[in-house]
Amino acid sequence: MPDWLGAGWALTAAYLAGLVALSGVAYGLARWGVVFAVRRAIARTTNAWDDAFAEARVFTRLANIAPALVIFHGIGLVPGLDDVVDSGVERLATSAMVLTVAAAVTSGLNAANMIYSRSALHRQRPIKGYLQVVEIVVYGMAALAVAAILFDESPWVFVSGIGAVAAVLMLVFKDTILSLVASVQIASNDMIHLGDWIEMPQAGVDGDVTDIALHTVKVQNWDKTISTVPTYKFITESFKNWRGMSESGGRRIKRAINLDLNSIRFLTEGEIEKLQAWELLHEYVAGKATELESYNAEAGGNPEINADIRRLTNIGTFRAYVAAYLTAHPKIHSNGYTFIVRQLPATASGLPLEIYCFSNDQDWTRYEGIQSDIFDHIFAMVPEFSLRLFQDPTGADFSEWTQPGESPEGG
Repeated sequence: MPDWLGAGWALTAAYLAGLVALSGVAYGLARWGVVFAVRRAIARTTNAWDDAFAEARVFTRLANIAPALVIFHGIGLVPGLDDVVDSGVERLATSAMVLTVAAAVTSGLNAANMIYSRSALHRQRPIKGYLQVVEIVVYGMAALAVAAILFDESPWVFVSGIGAVAAVLMLVFKDTILSLVASVQIASNDMIHLGDWIEMPQAGVDGDVTDIALHTVKVQNWDKTISTVPTYKFITESFKNWRGMSESGGRRIKRAINLDLNSIRFLTEGEIEKLQAWELLHEYVAGKATELESYNAEAGGNPEINADIRRLTNIGTFRAYVAAYLTAHPKIHSNGYTFIVRQLPATASGLPLEIYCFSNDQDWTRYEGIQSDIFDHIFAMVPEFSLRLFQDPTGADFSEWTQPGESPEGG
């Protein structure tokens, strides 16, 4: 029978209680004494990196080593314990210290990420995914060391057995391996940055990238919801990144209005004189009139027959007006960016007149305001050219058509 279960059990229990109390005191001194003093010293410095280590609780986790050290060195002083018990407790204390150091190292990696996130390079080259790989390696080595300590075997014994379960490990860490490869490709190909606006319709993603980790990429959608997408999805599936638009200094406006084909005709002399008086059309109408007069004189056609001569049309003049209006608009890029006002093929819904240009303001709210103001003006100007917008008949139209007319006498 062990001595501590015999007559000396009271002394053994007293020593064990004292050892536990001493380990508690050591933890208190380390946690609320040393760590508090370190935090006070850090608060007085002007460096930012040491604040990150305090915020990541690196020193708080290291304080957990103190009670383990006390138990490791004090268990041998307790009378009446067998060598087996002493050795077992020492192994447990050593294992606790190994795990504590591993936790402190991972906290240090988190602190390193905090420090790096304050640099300008963080948005373009986030390192959180790589640090998470290091954390996995650290915890893996710690688990290997703890197993070797608890079973009193060389770590190489466990390393040599890993080959037998390699297939199982590959299955367990499949997503981690895929994510690691994806993270390397994303970084090397400069595919996404923090703050990028991305669209991935198949995943219901449309918003700003807020976090790039090893396994997941977090996106805050425009409705303020958060979408979490596996990192490897950005390699295996397509997505749209709007960063190029943001960096270009312009945002595209591409929209068409449909004009009624029945309203297209030649302009009369009176209409030409009226339009030539407009500032935006004066140069165009004058130049076009000279061009057409010269062409018609050389062609020798009958000026009374429209088929024999060229004349100004309301649709062509309207297109020229829209181009001149956009060129003079202070919020539209007219140089260095694609700028087109064109007709698209006519359809059953009329003749589409498409505007393709770029605003010089990329802010979503202001961009929509600019676009709306432009088309408000264009819609209002259509009747000035004796044109009509095309619109499918509505219920009010059918009601007006089917309403019987009143007789001249009012009966």
